[in-house]
Amino acid sequence: MPKATTCGIASIPYKFIYTMLSTNPSQKSVLATGNLRKVHHIALNVSDMQASRHFYGTILGLRELRGDEIPATLLELVTSGKVANFVTPDGTVLDLFGTPDLTPPDPNPDRSFTRAYHLAFDIEPQLFEQAVEVLRQNQIAIAHGPVTRPTGRGVYFYDPDGFMVEIRCDPEIHSPES
Repeated sequence: MPKATTCGIASIPYKFIYTMLSTNPSQKSVLATGNLRKVHHIALNVSDMQASRHFYGTILGLRELRGDEIPATLLELVTSGKVANFVTPDGTVLDLFGTPDLTPPDPNPDRSFTRAYHLAFDIEPQLFEQAVEVLRQNQIAIAHGPVTRPTGRGVYFYDPDGFMVEIRCDPEIHSPES
């Protein structure tokens, strides 16, 4: 079990400290429901910036931020080619950080190697099959699916760095015929 080194108590496991803090009745400070408004951005380390820009921008169709859209705090990194920013239609920003020496702990992408499991994008149900066909035409290996569940349909595949991505849709709602 990892030891708690950042809080200065090297002999107490993180899990124990978190449990102590989260169950302590004297804990007074918490965020109220609704204080966290939305996901601001998602940051991914990528080993091949060009391959990842092509994957997220061209194949998945996310819009890359350019010019004045680039956050001032990232402008120098974007200009130097170390960062690329994309935005989803709902406004969530996906930041790609170039890390050329990045290697996953396990070269087999079927084995989860981080605490994050996958990044999911939502699509209209009528466009789901088209998205699957785009993956196939671009020779993107499909890891799982397409699958159909009560929550909708999904297909899982990997980005150029082996991070799992999902395209999913809600179940189609059929209106009763008159």
